[in-house]
Amino acid sequence: MFEKVEGIVLRTKDYGETNKIVTLFTREYGLISGVARGAKKSKSRMAAVTQPFIYGIFVMRLSSGLGTIQQAEVLDSMRKIREDIIKTGYATYIAELVSKMMNEREKYELLFQELLASLEKMAEDENPPAIIAMMLEMKLYQIGGFAPILKECVNGHIEEPIVAFSVTEGGALCKQCQYRASDAVPLPTSMHKLLLAMSETSVKRIRNIQLRKETIQWLRKLLDDYYDRYGGMFIKSKRFLDQIHLLEE
Repeated sequence: MFEKVEGIVLRTKDYGETNKIVTLFTREYGLISGVARGAKKSKSRMAAVTQPFIYGIFVMRLSSGLGTIQQAEVLDSMRKIREDIIKTGYATYIAELVSKMMNEREKYELLFQELLASLEKMAEDENPPAIIAMMLEMKLYQIGGFAPILKECVNGHIEEPIVAFSVTEGGALCKQCQYRASDAVPLPTSMHKLLLAMSETSVKRIRNIQLRKETIQWLRKLLDDYYDRYGGMFIKSKRFLDQIHLLEE
């Protein structure tokens, strides 16, 4: 049975001499994969519509296993992402996070909307792609069930102000608890509010974010350390992203 699905190309993999396996994150079914015949031929129509990050309508024959992509209509090529190495690095990273953390055929429309908004924002030049990627990453932590506790001290001291963050403790610490964790780092009120906003605000709502490079680097290291402890899955594109960070310095 053929069916139209609204999806985003997360990645492709060569399959035989002329075909590719395309992994999509779709509004209707979540993560699904299908064979795109002829997609390895550079001049084929299928090659043009199955490039990474493309957002489109895909006509597929779905099955319990690997489906097939019959045709596709591009709604947004996301070309500006692929033309920029830094944007490509961050887009590849969030695409791999989604493909690794979500189960096949697990519908999650809110995440689909956030992923699409993230790519659309990256294609623009108004906001740092690093911040966009981290905002989506923190939402994936929530879906995965290992998001840091940020609204209050991890030890339940609701009335105490937040002054530090600890990866080993799993989030924010109050003044009373900050010395219990050897890895605790100071968390100024401004940074605490920023982390909360990144975690809770939809990517669709952000406009003209201006942050110092040092702030972005601090946030990136914090999330890297946190994911290394709780994420549990190797993210291949992280190596490429580390090289991107050197270009941004």
